[in-house]
Parts: sequence; structure tokens; C-alpha cells
Amino acid sequence: MIDARTAPYAATLLRVSLGLLFLAHAGLKLFVFTPSGTAQFFQSLGLPGTAAYLVILAELAGGIALVAGIYARLVAPALIPILLGAIITVHGPAGFFFDNAGGGWEFLALWISGLMAVALLGDGVYALRPTSLTRATLR
Repeated sequence: MIDARTAPYAATLLRVSLGLLFLAHAGLKLFVFTPSGTAQFFQSLGLPGTAAYLVILAELAGGIALVAGIYARLVAPALIPILLGAIITVHGPAGFFFDNAGGGWEFLALWISGLMAVALLGDGVYALRPTSLTRATLR
């Protein structure tokens, strides 16, 4: 049974947490690896360097949209291909566990599950574009 009183707050907590993760990863690419360094890394994987800039932009825009609660039901699943790409190209070959060389893919799989939950739950409360999360829609 879902508690209709607290479910909107849980949706908000999940939405904001996932958005902050995307902002953190975009910040890592911008300020630590630098955009050109990220592009070089993408090229070393056989991907076009321009894809790095698109990923950074998607992480920034998607992270902001999730934190703010702007079209979260659409933004959340739209970000999943970025994580699937990271699994396929970098983390998947390293294995499941994060402590393997190159990191594992379990964190990304959990992140994808969280994004799917946001897509199903909606924005929650304190969103700039709230969805109608009523008792009737929670049943």
C-alpha cells in the first residue's frame, strides 16, 4: 500500500537526488576532466568527441530539470540512454562491482531504476511543473 500523504515527498526526494547526481557528473566533466579531456576520452572509446559535449549538456539540462521539477516524467527516461551508453562502453566490461578496475555497472543500473521510478511517480511536491499526484493516481 502506498501512503498518499508521504509518497509525493518521496518522489521529490528521489527526483532531486537524481538531478543532483547528474549535476555532479556534469561538474566532474566540466571542472575536473574538462570538456576537451572528456572529448578525448570519448574518442579513445571510439565515440565522436562531439558526443562528450552533448552528454555534458544533457547532464546539465537534465539535472537542472529534475532538481526543479520541470517535466520530470519526460526528462527522467530521456536521460537513461546516457547511462546505458556508460554501461556499454566503460563500466559494463569492468564487471558488476564498483571496486573493479574501471568501476562496475551496478550504480548505473540503480540510477536507471531511480529514473524509471521518477517517470512512473511524477514530479512530487515542490516542482515548478507539478503533476497531479492525488490519492486516486497512487492506487
